[in-house]
Order: sequence, then C-alpha cells, then structure tokens
Amino acid sequence: MAQLHGFAPYQPKPNEEYMNESQREHFRKILLAWRQELMEEADRTMHHLQDEQVNLPDPADRATQEEEFALELRTRDRERKLLKKIEKTLDLVDKDDYGYCEACGIEIGIRRLEARPTAEMCIDCKELAEIKEKQLAG
Repeated sequence: MAQLHGFAPYQPKPNEEYMNESQREHFRKILLAWRQELMEEADRTMHHLQDEQVNLPDPADRATQEEEFALELRTRDRERKLLKKIEKTLDLVDKDDYGYCEACGIEIGIRRLEARPTAEMCIDCKELAEIKEKQLAG
C-alpha cells in the first residue's frame, strides 16, 4: 500500500465508529506532516532565491533565471493557499467536524480523505459541483 507523507493507510477495526479519536489523530498527523513539508519547501525556496541571485551578463541566461524564479514563486503561492486549507482542515479535526461533507453532511470516507486530506465534500457532491462549474464556464 502507498504511504501518504510517511503514514500507512488507516485500517479501521470491525464496527469502528467513523471519525473516532484514533481516526482523527491519524489525519491530524498526516496534515501536520504535510504542513511541515510545505513549510520546509518554502524555506528551501527562499534560500535558493537568495543564493542564486546573481547578475548574469547574458540576457538569455538572466531571462531563464527570472523565469525559473517566477515559476518557483507561483508554485510557492499555490502551496501558501494549500497551507491555509490545511490550517482550516486541522481546525475542523480539532472541532470534531472533520470527515463530513459540507454540502450534504454525509461521511466523506476514509479512503477519499487519505487521497485528499483537505476534501470538504463527498465524491457525489464534488462531482455535481464540478458539473455545475463546467456548465457555468462553458
């Protein structure tokens, strides 16, 4: 089985209650590890940008370097937004509201949450939302 951020998939016991303390702790650890990875990557990027900031004489080399920096900064911006989502999700875990669809209230499911720990909707509601989004955009 694949591991997510160094964690083995959760194996529920027979008749185990959904989103009990043990499951919430499992997801809390995954979210905290993911947050730590993103923060370390942001630190690496900051040091990389500071260390690599050289004034290259060739305009093509300079342009390439600037494009690489821009791409790295866009990636970090996306990760910054993901960090906010992770913080929001950790708050839900702490409030015992984690793992339930924000649209219909049913269980999102352990496997879906392991695939996407910040999921806010069950698969059915998410598919409906994506269909509506495509119809509005198209």
